Amino acid sequence: MASSTVHASQASRPDRPPQPNLAFRQLRGRRSPAEFAALVRRAAREIGERVSCDARYIGRVEAGEIRCPNYAYERVFLHMFPGRTLTDLGFAPRSSVRGRRPRAAETGGGPEPYETPEGHDPDDPHDPQSPYDPQDPYDPHDNHEESDVLRRAFMTGGGATVAAASLGPLGLAFDAAAAERPFGRPGASEASALQEAVRRIRLLDDRHGADGLYRRAAAPLRAAYALLDAGATRQATADRLHSGAGELAISVGWLAHDSGRFDDARSHYAEALATARMTGDDALEAHAFCNAAFLARDAGRPREALRAAQAAQRVARPLGSARLMSLLALREAGGWAGLADRVACEQALVRAQALYARGPSDADPEWMSFYGEAELEGLEAQCWSTLGDWPRAARHARRAARLQDPHFTRNTALYTAELADDLARGGRPDEAASAGMRVLDLLREVQSSRVQAMLAGTARVLLPHRRVAGVADFLERHGGLPRSA
Repeated sequence: MASSTVHASQASRPDRPPQPNLAFRQLRGRRSPAEFAALVRRAAREIGERVSCDARYIGRVEAGEIRCPNYAYERVFLHMFPGRTLTDLGFAPRSSVRGRRPRAAETGGGPEPYETPEGHDPDDPHDPQSPYDPQDPYDPHDNHEESDVLRRAFMTGGGATVAAASLGPLGLAFDAAAAERPFGRPGASEASALQEAVRRIRLLDDRHGADGLYRRAAAPLRAAYALLDAGATRQATADRLHSGAGELAISVGWLAHDSGRFDDARSHYAEALATARMTGDDALEAHAFCNAAFLARDAGRPREALRAAQAAQRVARPLGSARLMSLLALREAGGWAGLADRVACEQALVRAQALYARGPSDADPEWMSFYGEAELEGLEAQCWSTLGDWPRAARHARRAARLQDPHFTRNTALYTAELADDLARGGRPDEAASAGMRVLDLLREVQSSRVQAMLAGTARVLLPHRRVAGVADFLERHGGLPRSA
């Protein structure tokens, strides 16, 4: 586009006045800047971003003052206009503005007319100041020291340095020396930081659920792909980086899945699958297909869930992990249940139990730490629930809640919510209300849209049974539960 060419030229000559972004103005159409800003904010909420876009910001973009948006706005704009690139929207390529600093002599002391690579426009008080919310109670590093380190790394470092430092917002380990090593290529320390990021996200999710983590996890994921772009000098390090980036994409996808952002989750899983196939990583491919099958089941696409689970089993069979094959058989069972094929579902469940009984092995993937007897029971409960066999579903859900390791607080809440729903639908409202009360207690520690949605369904089923012992108390307490945004 002509507009894009002008901006690209402008990027190399910051002393010239900004050129209007005619492409972006055309996209606004007949809407006022305020109306268009409202659409931007709505689109941001759809993908879990937080931007405080207003008419002033739209005006600055159209005037060419913002030559390249920060990463948060970039995701929102590309979500609003699928298939288009930043240059299609009239912005300069990020590479043409990356790393530039304001020059007082050239700009008269004012800010450089673009948004800096770390995602902060110094002249826009509405932009996010950091890739995480310092008021988030689950942030284990609520201090300014880390922010200063990150900011310094972004201002002085190259792609690998920036990426390594970006792993910090979740309290993740990274090589502090990397922040002082300009334009360095990623090495073993960055690969280790990436693997630790994955572990840390999983740990926090096990304890607290996904809702408070998803937005903050996007920064480490961007950092992971920046590390890949920077390129490692050794093949072994490159393989670790690709594997870590893929696993991180799956972890972030799961956070999106558990917090009800199904489209985002599907995108992240597809990204992980592409990474796996590009590098020939069968273990990563099996993991991506496994999660994709679970997502498809929850999204009401049982045939897709079945195909993904079967594809995962084909890829995983040579890996030699009976426990992994057991979990994938359960994913297949979920697909059959969604298709109302009870016989095929039972056959898959029997296969899952037999594979599980073979016990653990050194071939079991690290990410499967959650898969124990409790998860086996919980997933079987979900299959029977889908098939409408409420008593059988309740038996397995009760076992799952009883067997669950206390560390996995979110899963305990999930299994107990499953139990409450099965009891309610099975005609046992008093027991359902009691189980629902236990879930409400757990929600003090857990933020999971999936658990809240299940509990809301249970409350609707229990509404006609208000006079049954305990039900009114549960409904009253559930009615006062804060609703997730």
